[in-house]
Amino acid sequence: MNHYRTTMDSPIGELTILAVDDGLLAIDWRDDVGHHTDVSGSPVSDVAPEDHPVLQRVVHQLREYFAGERTHFDLPLAAQGTTFQQQAWDALVRIPYGETVSYGEQATMLGDKNKARAVGAANGRNPIPIIVPCHRVVGSNGKLTGFAGGLDTKAWLLDHEFAVRAASTTT
Repeated sequence: MNHYRTTMDSPIGELTILAVDDGLLAIDWRDDVGHHTDVSGSPVSDVAPEDHPVLQRVVHQLREYFAGERTHFDLPLAAQGTTFQQQAWDALVRIPYGETVSYGEQATMLGDKNKARAVGAANGRNPIPIIVPCHRVVGSNGKLTGFAGGLDTKAWLLDHEFAVRAASTTT
C-alpha cells in the first residue's frame, strides 16, 4: 500500500498529514511525529498537497476549519484501529461542532456508561485529531484532560469552535 505524507502550518503548529491512495490515515502534531504515522516499514512518499487528491482535500478543509469557515469535514477516512476504537472514533464525529461531552457520556453513546476509561484509551489512539474531534471530550467535571497535542492545543481548538459557533448564531 502506498503512503503519502505532507505537512502544513496551522495556528496550533505544524501538522503532518498521512494518507493512502483512497483516504486519510493520520494527522500528527509537530512534537508527536511518528506516533500515528508509523506505517510499519511501508514506503512513504513526501508530496506537495496538490500532488495527491486526498492530501489536497485534507489541507483545504483544515485551512477552512482554522479560518472559521468549516464546521464539518467531508473526507474519506482510513484510520486503522480495533473494532472498539473504530466505534469510539465514530462516536466522536457525532459530537456537534462547538460542543463537548464527557468520557462517560461518550461511553453511554456506545451503550455502556462504565467504559469511560476504555473510551479515553481509544480516544488517545485516535490517529486523526481535529477531523475526528477527540478534543471535544472532557472530564466529567468539565475540565480538559488528556490530548496528544497538549492541553493548550485542546483549549485552543475548543475556544476556536466556541467563538465560531457563537459568531454564527449572532449573525
